[in-house]
Amino acid sequence: MIRNFLTVLLAAFAFNAFAAVDVNRASQAELESVKGIGPGLSGRILEARKSATFKDWSDLQQRVSGVGPGNAARFSQAGLTVGGNAFQISTSAPEPKATKATKANTTTSAKRPAASASSAKAGKASAADPR
Repeated sequence: MIRNFLTVLLAAFAFNAFAAVDVNRASQAELESVKGIGPGLSGRILEARKSATFKDWSDLQQRVSGVGPGNAARFSQAGLTVGGNAFQISTSAPEPKATKATKANTTTSAKRPAASASSAKAGKASAADPR
């Protein structure tokens, strides 16, 4: 009998641990229970929520610094919702940023024509030189 009671009690605690936390209704403690949200971020969320509730994940990302697409996905996986909705990754991918390798290739290719021009001058000089 006691074993059954403890099993039910543990199941209830486990269920609460995985329960969704809605950003529009959660207290600071409830927000901080989401993995990755600390006192600073929960304070910024509550401050932004004072002006109006969050319409969707995009609204949350725009109004609260520290919540971008990557963090939104992680917070959603940890149980955070906006209006009861989990974060959905948008289908349109953002423009990739230029990497150092891309910049190096651009710089190298920009230098190549100059080297070609100097070799062309050298070729003209050798063509003019009757040796």
